[in-house]
Amino acid sequence: MRSTGNSTSPTFLLTGVPGLEAFHIWFSIPFCCLCVIALLGNSTILYVVTTNSSLHEPMYYFLSMLSTTDIGITMSSLPTTLGVLWFNARVISLDACILQMFFLHGFTLMESSVLLAMAFDRFVAICNPLRYAMILTNSRIIKAGMVIFVRMLVNLMPLLLLLKGLSFCGPNVLSHSYCYHPDVIKCSCSSIKVNSICGLVALILTSGVDIPCIFLSYMLIIKSILSIASPEERQKSFSTCISHLGAVAIFYFPWVILALVHRFGHSAPPYVHTLMSNLHFLFPPVLNPIIYSVKTKQIRKAFYKLLPNTE
Repeated sequence: MRSTGNSTSPTFLLTGVPGLEAFHIWFSIPFCCLCVIALLGNSTILYVVTTNSSLHEPMYYFLSMLSTTDIGITMSSLPTTLGVLWFNARVISLDACILQMFFLHGFTLMESSVLLAMAFDRFVAICNPLRYAMILTNSRIIKAGMVIFVRMLVNLMPLLLLLKGLSFCGPNVLSHSYCYHPDVIKCSCSSIKVNSICGLVALILTSGVDIPCIFLSYMLIIKSILSIASPEERQKSFSTCISHLGAVAIFYFPWVILALVHRFGHSAPPYVHTLMSNLHFLFPPVLNPIIYSVKTKQIRKAFYKLLPNTE
């Protein structure tokens, strides 16, 4: 059946783990555990930053933004994934698909911007510490949050609006248990040249800008650290960047690989797409709270205060 934006709304079929459908209920156990860890860890970070006045600093405000985007990413894919794994509920409408992509891709794009803002925070703190409080004021951090949100809308909305003009002829089987933009447009039986170009432009304007800027920030940070005479001070300065570098690595590597697999890996086995998508959307929300609680002394102390009978 041929469906367009002007007639009956098309539907799509979500996919769990290809070839292992009989074991979906077992796959749901580690998936739920990871989601609980992600939601609990990031919610705890938001709580300790909000309730501890000693953490009311730019670095921790940006960390709160990171935790918020991680919660959003986790919650965006959770309903459809559990529906597929628990109830084999695979059917989803185009409108529901677009709504899910708005939140899933939106929080992903905002996380990329937050990581860039955190790199700038570390750059100012290490390279220009005397002006740190003057540059990163509360009002500027609020403005940065607004810019991050507007930037997401500008990059994402054209991609989603263009989907309404595509024709879908069926069977519209997606590669994941959630809607992913490159995956959805491949189901179209009309020309997707404009959609693909817009998707590539959006990728270049986000990760294509953020990654080089983060790299440049750390080149300047390393240059500044190496100019410090004391080895202890050099180690102390660089240790403040370890958590952010870990967050950057676990976010960008799976994202870039997933984008490349969808764009060029048409002959790759189906489980490769499933594995990379899960790595991208699950690992950052799960690992970021762990990294920051282990490597950031102030966050670790705040966590300890929440535990009973802990000094």
